[in-house]
Amino acid sequence: MDFTKAQELLKLQQEAQKIQEELSNIHIEAEVDGVVVTIDGQMKVIKFTIENTDILKDAARLEKASTEAINKGLKKSQEIAAEKMKSVMGSMGLNLPGM
Repeated sequence: MDFTKAQELLKLQQEAQKIQEELSNIHIEAEVDGVVVTIDGQMKVIKFTIENTDILKDAARLEKASTEAINKGLKKSQEIAAEKMKSVMGSMGLNLPGM
């Protein structure tokens, strides 16, 4: 590997690291039936809140709302991460479907 390629790889690695830091500062809030989940751009749950306390009386409803809220937040987090990483992937010559 020549020096130029090594420099390019280092630059891309630095860009990817910068994007990861940016993603950790992005917070996505998803709500389903009074269950609110906050997920960052790195797909980590930051906060989980139950705003509708009536849902606590119905375990099945609580489980469904929790699962749906988490999945909704994770999906949005993935979309944001993919969009941010698109430029780095393009620079590497990787044009992956869905990215």
